[in-house]
Amino acid sequence: MERRSFVLGGAAIGATALAGCAGTPPGNPSAGAAPAGPAPAAGPAAPSANLLTGRAAFADWRSDAPGVRRLIRASDLPPPPPVTAAEAEKSVASTVKVVPAPAGALPRVPEGFAVQVLATGFKQPRTMRIAPNGDLFLAESGAGRVLLFPAGPGGVPAAQPQVFAESLERPYGIAFVPPADPQYVYVAAANQVVRYPYRSGDARASGPAEVVIDNIPTKRHWTRDLAVTRDGRRLFLAVGSASNLGVADMPDLSPQDIRRHEQVHGRGAAWGGEMNRAVVRVFDPEGEGIRNYATGLRNCSGLAMQPGTDNLWGVVNERDHLGPQLAPDFMARVQDGGYYGWPWYYVGGTEDPALRGKRPDLRGQMRQPEVLIQPHSSALSVAFYDRDAFPADYRGDAFVALHGSHSAPQRTGYKVIRVRMQGGQPTGEYEDFMTGFLLDNDRTWGRPAGVAVTPGGALLVSDDANGTIFRVARR
Repeated sequence: MERRSFVLGGAAIGATALAGCAGTPPGNPSAGAAPAGPAPAAGPAAPSANLLTGRAAFADWRSDAPGVRRLIRASDLPPPPPVTAAEAEKSVASTVKVVPAPAGALPRVPEGFAVQVLATGFKQPRTMRIAPNGDLFLAESGAGRVLLFPAGPGGVPAAQPQVFAESLERPYGIAFVPPADPQYVYVAAANQVVRYPYRSGDARASGPAEVVIDNIPTKRHWTRDLAVTRDGRRLFLAVGSASNLGVADMPDLSPQDIRRHEQVHGRGAAWGGEMNRAVVRVFDPEGEGIRNYATGLRNCSGLAMQPGTDNLWGVVNERDHLGPQLAPDFMARVQDGGYYGWPWYYVGGTEDPALRGKRPDLRGQMRQPEVLIQPHSSALSVAFYDRDAFPADYRGDAFVALHGSHSAPQRTGYKVIRVRMQGGQPTGEYEDFMTGFLLDNDRTWGRPAGVAVTPGGALLVSDDANGTIFRVARR
């Protein structure tokens, strides 16, 4: 097994934590250090009432700053360009270069908060989950293992992480079953869902992996997130598409063929190499009764249960081929039998021009997402805030990690946003919470991947660009 070094946050790091407050950009490289480039450009001054709507809500990374709010409506979207099937898989931009963080650099967070490096030295850290006893579980996807940080005073991990499980193919989703008193830890890898026997406080899996769901296809989108109902009787598994639009796998079928297919796989479900993909599936703890719960979700990389309910929410990466202003990523309530558009339609029931006329029967059938996120932001994970350490108006809101995409010439994403809720329902607005990773339009020193809320009320953010976990708390 490859050995990696872990650097945990301590007194020295804590002393620099205030560098991440709003209005204080990351520090410049110190003398003698190899510079990673200029400090990130600060966004505009952003009072909490700064709401961008209409076309202004599509402004690129230069408008990002803690407190900047956006509201995107379906009516704000431009019309789709003419796109042929042959053009549908083409991207429109280049990949951002990941560089080392400038010396002393920390992301920007709102006034009154402090951010510190909790730990670093990981290979593609992605999803994080907090066990009922406060231990932090991390899917280190690039190393094929799940790490465990024992809970310390105040819920802050106080020791070097331990390897809970390993030899997995790109592990991602993690769930504790049953949630209140877990007997198992379920892990969704790219190719299968497994479970490990577990009792509270176990630092390593006490038994071998038991395969629950096998033979999950791994082509292209591989992020398999998990969620579980409060009673532990149903688990949900997100399986992204095998393509951008699946045009090569969308044959002309008869209405009778379509009806038979959708009786088994759900409304709007794709076929060919996309069968049982672009979906959220549901199954019982033994892996039985598996079926498609919701369809038309191109790449639902993050799932979360709304606290105190069995309301399942997901964040979704939409298609790339329609240009820099289409189609928006989104956060949506994932409902049984719900159809969310892919590949035939997108937000507002707009038909994809590459598949024009293929499924007129689906017009008007798709669910409208509750929150539209700037196109090509690459939403990866979602966590609800259910603690009291942050200001009272944060309670019930959701945090979403935007990984940033290659498909927008002027970059978007590369930040953590706060989705505003009211009475348990999204208002449609989202607000920048953690920004400052982009050095310029072509270089970044961080890509947020996972979010989790600790028992003490801090927010944890994993960055898979430079293998770091950040902790954000009130000052």
